[in-house]
Amino acid sequence: MPRYRLDIEYDGRPFHGYQAQAGLPSVQETLERAVKAFCGEEVRVHAAGRTDTGVHAEHQVVHIDLAQDWPAATVRNALNAHLVPQPVSVLDTSVAPEGWHARFSATERRYRYRILNRWSPPALDRGRVWHVKKPLDAAAMHAAAQALVGHHDFTTFRDLACQAKSPMKTLDVARVSRIGEEVVLEFASRSFLHRQVRSMAGTLSEVGVGRWSISDLKAALEARDRRACGPVAPAEGLYLTGVSY
Repeated sequence: MPRYRLDIEYDGRPFHGYQAQAGLPSVQETLERAVKAFCGEEVRVHAAGRTDTGVHAEHQVVHIDLAQDWPAATVRNALNAHLVPQPVSVLDTSVAPEGWHARFSATERRYRYRILNRWSPPALDRGRVWHVKKPLDAAAMHAAAQALVGHHDFTTFRDLACQAKSPMKTLDVARVSRIGEEVVLEFASRSFLHRQVRSMAGTLSEVGVGRWSISDLKAALEARDRRACGPVAPAEGLYLTGVSY
């Protein structure tokens, strides 16, 4: 039974997250319906990470096991045909090596958070960025973000509903830069806690507008208390941008 790796992208706006939920549209269910329409098989699509409601993916990785040995290009083209008009696209398909798993074989996940930092609201990017009117100091945000890099107890930035066994995570990259009217936050880690990226992004925005200092952010991290977190940034600005193996 061949295992296929699918590299996909999707617009998270119409979906209640990646994971299938009874009676609610999801990316997982949409992909599984496309597979059944293509080859008649009912399969489970496994992903590198489960994105929340409204979160987008520029480069998500999933896998499926099929009974028949299909050419990889046939799988890609057929799934894309059956995904129309859903905002999900299969970018590439390949036969996975023995023992490979989209989730458990991943060594790094990368996220980008986009903040449109201007007075006027977005028109073309509505639902794809977080609109913040007050001027943000991206340099101050970047400096503060370095306190989050390394191996820490991230309880402060962990959703109360998080099912991870431990709050200990190693954040490899935390980078903030300004690109025109956007402030872009980038994070990389082997794995993240539930809503960790949005919690960090929202808290760093408090540094950006001058309400928090670097010391305040360090104190929040060291508190290991969800109540010490700043505001949680909305889902629409968040993108899964890549997975490494």
